[in-house]
Amino acid sequence: MTIHIHGFAASTCTRRVAVVVKELGVPYVVHSVNLATGEQKAPSFLEHQPFGQVPYIVDDANDNFELFESRAIARYLVHQYDANSGLIPKDIKKLAKFEQAASIETADFDPYASKIGWEKVFKQFRGLTADEAVVKQNLEILTAKLDAYDRILSKSKYLGGDELTLADLFHLPYGDILSNGGFADLFDNESKRPNVTRWWREIASRPAWQAVKNGV
Repeated sequence: MTIHIHGFAASTCTRRVAVVVKELGVPYVVHSVNLATGEQKAPSFLEHQPFGQVPYIVDDANDNFELFESRAIARYLVHQYDANSGLIPKDIKKLAKFEQAASIETADFDPYASKIGWEKVFKQFRGLTADEAVVKQNLEILTAKLDAYDRILSKSKYLGGDELTLADLFHLPYGDILSNGGFADLFDNESKRPNVTRWWREIASRPAWQAVKNGV
């Protein structure tokens, strides 16, 4: 039983899948995709991931089942390998709160965190200059969003309730990029957002994330 992850070691989405695999304790191997040479746009890759993005997985224990999109992959892994992990709750009310939290990550965190990450981190890798106006605009939005997070987290330990779920783990790749890219104050500032600080310190210190945060 092995999950084959076709991705790039440092990519946010690849690491999002890897942290979930680590949390579940499922064996996996990474098949490196060379983004610099455009391997992800080759016809042979597009047969598996039609958008030319990473990652996609192949589950050799389930008839070589293939799947792409990191959040969909994470949900599949939980259902397939440890439905009792709590990462996706079974109780209908807890499940609804999980889906609410997962939607928050998708709608209220990722769009802004990813734009800042692109401007301040990924552009540097390509020798490009950040558009500081874009950074400023998205930083203002994300700051307000995290203020709302603090209100949510004043009432529960995690975003979906008092148990860790995938919704919390989904934040790790871009949260880590921003924390190490000059924006640590967003997540770790007890005077401004004490509940976000508590939450972030807990999820960012998990052994599964520590194992993959610097590359899968």
